[in-house]
Amino acid sequence: MKDTDGGAKPSSPTRRAVCKALAAAPLAAPFVSVALRRAFAQPGYPSRPVRFVLPFGAGGVADATSRLAAEKLGEKLGQRFVVENQPGAGGINAVRAVITAGADGHTLGLVTNGTAISVSLVKAFPADPVNEFAMISMLGTFDLVFVVNQDSKFQTLPDVIDAARKSPGRINVGTINVGSTQNLGAELFKFTAGIEVQVVPYRNSPEIVVALLRNDVDLMIDFYAAVRGQVQDGKVRAIAVSSPQRSAILPNVPTVREAGGGDYEVTSWNGMFAPRGTPGEIIAVLNKAIRETVEVPDIKRQFAEVGIEARASSPDELKTRLRNDIEKWAKVIDRAGIPKQ
Repeated sequence: MKDTDGGAKPSSPTRRAVCKALAAAPLAAPFVSVALRRAFAQPGYPSRPVRFVLPFGAGGVADATSRLAAEKLGEKLGQRFVVENQPGAGGINAVRAVITAGADGHTLGLVTNGTAISVSLVKAFPADPVNEFAMISMLGTFDLVFVVNQDSKFQTLPDVIDAARKSPGRINVGTINVGSTQNLGAELFKFTAGIEVQVVPYRNSPEIVVALLRNDVDLMIDFYAAVRGQVQDGKVRAIAVSSPQRSAILPNVPTVREAGGGDYEVTSWNGMFAPRGTPGEIIAVLNKAIRETVEVPDIKRQFAEVGIEARASSPDELKTRLRNDIEKWAKVIDRAGIPKQ
């Protein structure tokens, strides 16, 4: 059919076409809705500097590595990640600072295996981290290292275990304060190896190193960063690591399990979390940025220098790790008879 001006007249939609379109609309709507939500979710995040709250003071390994990660995250996401140190017993101050902040992704916290210990060790821990933290990703894992004086008569961990079985209670093991990962790692070693040793707490790692070099203690259990210099200088000797597999940092040192210490494993870790209710889109942005950050060669190298393996995870993997560690350390604390603080 022609218009009076000689042009072709646009055809009207048929009743069948209209019905077909209307029938398809309800099926398409959910997908359109999801696509629109994804396209417009949390525009411009982060829109201002992000607080990254740590439960430790400035200057330690956790602080140094967190600052490295924060700097790279800021570069990737276009806003500064400002590290804020809020030390305090059991990490209470830092946890409160995060869980009471807005759930908009602009206040984040560092969650660690120490958090798992605090749940059972601290009377007034302010949160149920498994259910009240929105997990984002791990940042890295690290191990305890068992070291002896270079001149010690104990050449291997089996030597220590054998001596402890022959003379129960005569071997002294130095760790930092009661309830720390190092201290509980020593208590767990007693259980898994089936031995009785004296676990001697010191105020800090340098004091234990001095005690080891003076032969006041026979064995020191600490993180690699605390003894790295002495190991490299040949003043002390690493005889075991706490990981389930040999460490990439000390590949020639056997695991405690390999060395006859029973079903032993202590893997320490650091991760990032947000307040409960933080939108999933923000969690996904941060998780992706962390995954990319920990693959940066310079980050891997600098983490490894202090004994940390840069490693990301899914939010669910981090949540499962935290839950399992809470259960594990609660049993160790109970068996060791350590009172709540």
